[in-house]
Amino acid sequence: MADVERLARVRYVRESELADALPGADVLFVWDFLSEALAGAWPRAGGPGWVHIASAGVDRLLFPGLVEGDAVVTNSRGIFDEPIAEYVLGLVLTFAKDLHTTVRLQGERRWRHRETERVTGARALVIGTGPIGRAIGRRLSAAGLAVSGAGRTARDADPDFGTVHPVERLDEALGRAHYVVLAAPLTAQTRHMIDSAALGRMRPSARLINVGRGALVAEADLVGALQAGRIAGAALDVFEDEPLPESSPLWDMPNVVVSPHMSGDVIGWRDELVRMFAGNLDRYLSGRPLRNVVDKRLGYVGSQRAPADQRG
Repeated sequence: MADVERLARVRYVRESELADALPGADVLFVWDFLSEALAGAWPRAGGPGWVHIASAGVDRLLFPGLVEGDAVVTNSRGIFDEPIAEYVLGLVLTFAKDLHTTVRLQGERRWRHRETERVTGARALVIGTGPIGRAIGRRLSAAGLAVSGAGRTARDADPDFGTVHPVERLDEALGRAHYVVLAAPLTAQTRHMIDSAALGRMRPSARLINVGRGALVAEADLVGALQAGRIAGAALDVFEDEPLPESSPLWDMPNVVVSPHMSGDVIGWRDELVRMFAGNLDRYLSGRPLRNVVDKRLGYVGSQRAPADQRG
């Protein structure tokens, strides 16, 4: 944090100290993006004029007091795009080449020959057309998959997806995909978008990959679909409850890959987060528009054009 400390007086606080620290702060950097402490600590008279979070998702941050107030919210959009795209490609290859089974069989000292699948020509549907979804689309396309997207606005001839389907009409697109990748933000509209009905529209041979937010998926419905063989498998990096409880049946399913919310965490990611915040802090102190301003009503970064007065 040396770059930040050169620009401002920095106070580091725990969740228990947050309520006392907020009234005197101009800027808040929320490092623990899984924390929900800010809602209870936020001053009634308003808090810092700018709140930045060390993640792309802001769903845990957007409590009513912050949404309805004047504080500007920014996120860490851009840091995790390529690492997550690489992770998703790795998961697709894991399923296609049955690598998870190979590792399991090796641990059991069992020699069992199998035939595997090709990824070239397989169809992938990426739900979420923001920077992370687009990076995923480019990676999968480069590997030979036929990629389409799903987002708020339908369009053809998209540079990264070709066709973008409207989220509210996913039925046909879900039924065609061999891989369904979730990279959408969590909003009221996207919560539990993958439920028993959506899972029922997917191919029995399809795999679901979630690198967005856990609550995009109705987890109990997914468990039921996997147990019944309605889809072939799932790779989950995010969950409704984190850490994933030891009692979850997902742990023991041979066709499920569980990872602990790490798809974007590559060596050096913390330093990149600090550099991004320091750059935005320099803009804040010089009165220039901030980058990555979140539309608090939508729940994600919309237009990059920021309000004229970002300092609140």
